[in-house]
Amino acid sequence: MTDTAGRSTDRRRILLVTHPRRREAHDDAVHVATALIAAGIEVALLETDHAVPELEGRARTVPRDDPVAGCELVVVLGGDGTILWGAELARGANVPILGVNLGHVGFLAEAERTELKDTVQHIVERDYTVEERTTLDVRVHMDGKVVHTGWALNEVSVEKAARERMLELTVEIDGRPLSTWGCDGVVVATPTGSTAYAFSAGGPVVWPDVEAVLVVPISAHALFARPLVVGPRSRVAVEVVGSTEGIGVIWCDGRRPHDLPPGARIEVSRSAVPVLLARVSSTSFTDRLVAKFNLSVEGWRGAARAARDVTAT
Repeated sequence: MTDTAGRSTDRRRILLVTHPRRREAHDDAVHVATALIAAGIEVALLETDHAVPELEGRARTVPRDDPVAGCELVVVLGGDGTILWGAELARGANVPILGVNLGHVGFLAEAERTELKDTVQHIVERDYTVEERTTLDVRVHMDGKVVHTGWALNEVSVEKAARERMLELTVEIDGRPLSTWGCDGVVVATPTGSTAYAFSAGGPVVWPDVEAVLVVPISAHALFARPLVVGPRSRVAVEVVGSTEGIGVIWCDGRRPHDLPPGARIEVSRSAVPVLLARVSSTSFTDRLVAKFNLSVEGWRGAARAARDVTAT
């Protein structure tokens, strides 16, 4: 809908999600909300986040059961954990999330805290693109019945619940057994999650536009225990061997745990429902890796620079 001058009269709304215990997140939330409200954009806060005195009467408080209704964007202020929480809220509602990193690495974040002013301007001007990120669906079976379902943006991890006991896990790919490992666990990850838990467990870094699923064993006592990269339509299953003495636990993105007794079967596959990430910069994934991990690129010349040097001589 537009007015007589051709300007949009649609009411814009942004859901603002913040880290609940970071003082800087509180201060930044006030700054971001104030700037968006001044630009005529309605700001929504979750019921748990409404205790921000500076925004009382200025921001809308929304229920947790449907917080993104009517929103064009979810803006998250925090680290990767807070951004994953924002993904839980936005997934399935066709609403992108934009993360501003207040943590340490912040691989899921699109911007750093020092770029907050410019990020707000991008939002006001709708100057951002949206990309899809693969997610995983998970089902837990016990005695032939589905007892738990979930999903993950980064990874599904099957881990031992007790430090003193190993898990015995059989891994299956596309309906065929691959290997049985005595191990601390197994990580099944997306390319987005390749720089998270899977990376810490020794898995490869996979560019986000690669369609693949990673299977990474954790401290497996076996000769064949290398990380695997399988196709996007592969079905990965992990079975907790019945003779295992202890119990395991499944985590989705390090959240939403569920206990796994001996005999449990965990099936993981690519989900039809992606998470949408808003992008405000054209920074390549290679440059992100260099910046986030503080990688040394000393000595790099590059094709263009090398060509200039040859021409100069």
